[in-house]
Order: sequence, then structure tokens, then C-alpha cells
Amino acid sequence: MRIGVLGTGSMADALATHWARAGHEVTIGGRDVHKAERLARCIGGGAKPAGLRAAAESGEVVLAALPYGAGADVARDLRTALEGKALLDCSNPVGPGFRLLTQGGPSAAQQLAAAAPGAHVVKAFNLCHEDVWRMRPPVFDGRPLAVPVCGNDETALERVRELVRNVGCEPVTGGGLERAGLLEATAALFIGLWVGEGADAQAIAPPLAYASGPSHGQAYSAT
Repeated sequence: MRIGVLGTGSMADALATHWARAGHEVTIGGRDVHKAERLARCIGGGAKPAGLRAAAESGEVVLAALPYGAGADVARDLRTALEGKALLDCSNPVGPGFRLLTQGGPSAAQQLAAAAPGAHVVKAFNLCHEDVWRMRPPVFDGRPLAVPVCGNDETALERVRELVRNVGCEPVTGGGLERAGLLEATAALFIGLWVGEGADAQAIAPPLAYASGPSHGQAYSAT
């Protein structure tokens, strides 16, 4: 698969490294071509440096590894190059005090879709720190990390599911793009729990067997 990466930061590094190792054709795009060259060398696997537009033009999937606020502006500038492509958004619109910056408005992913209406935006990879994505693979207690994926176009979703598996994770259907805001809100909650409170966010959810209450044939203990 041909993958264009917009950005030269930590998320671009973490994810593109897996994809280059999996044999995909990766192009790293940055405003600063020297940074793109350094990152492409670091990633290896034949990764090539380029400007933002060339990276967008090169990919069947384009990763927007850009801070919230910058992503929509870049997508708007590159909307012609992004037409018909899967545009993967991993951003988190989380501000000071772990506040969700999109509260009351469209999600970051929906803002990308509005900026590049011909692209097929998919939300994924936003729930973990970049160092988790660097793991080879992200497996905890013998279980691969699950990655929710939200989007509307089935071809784009299938390509992103393949990229999730290349990272060593399991894709989970998260629904249409209208549900991307729920993923972003979940990130704000989790970051607030992890960083702000030092709490184990995993502990707030019961095992799947108990998600709808006790399983059939199992009674509550009497007290």
C-alpha cells in the first residue's frame, strides 16, 4: 500500500515505522523538508521524504499526524490531492485542564472531512500515547491492544484496519464518522484520569461478559 504521512512528529514516527517494516511504500511529508529527510532516514524501509503536497499525492492512505487546529488548514490546502483517498486522523483536540476543545461543535475528524470533502476520513490511533504505538507489538497481559476505527467509506475503513493490524493491534468497529467525536471525548476523559488523577482508566469498565449485567444463570450474591 502507498502511504503518505503529513507531519514529522512523534505519531508520524511511531506509526510509519511499523508500516515501512510491513513493506508499505511510505512517503514522509513536512513543511521542513530537512525534518522529513531525517525522519525518513530514521524510519528506514525505503521511506522517502517529500513536501506535504507530494506526500498527499503519493498515498492511497494519507495519515494526518498533525496537531489539532493545524490539520484542517493543511487538509484544506491539499483538498485536491486528497480527493478519493483515505485520510486517517489520529489527533486529539484536548486542551488545558484536559478539556475537549471541540465541545459543542464538530469533531476534529469532521472538521478534516469538511476541509477536504473529497477525502474519506477515518478516525483511529487517538487513544494512546505515541510510545504505546512504538511497541512491537502493543500487547498487554497477552492480549493485543484494540483500536476503535470510525468512518463511512468501507474501502477506506478496510485499508485502515490493515494498518491497525500492521501495528500489531486488533481493529474494532467504532461506527460512522459521526461517532469520531465520542473517540475524541474518550481520549479527553482517559488522559484526565491517567495524567490528572493517576487513575487506571481500564478499571472503569467491567469485563465484556458483565457489560449488560450478570450473565444468564449467575445470580447476585445475597448480603
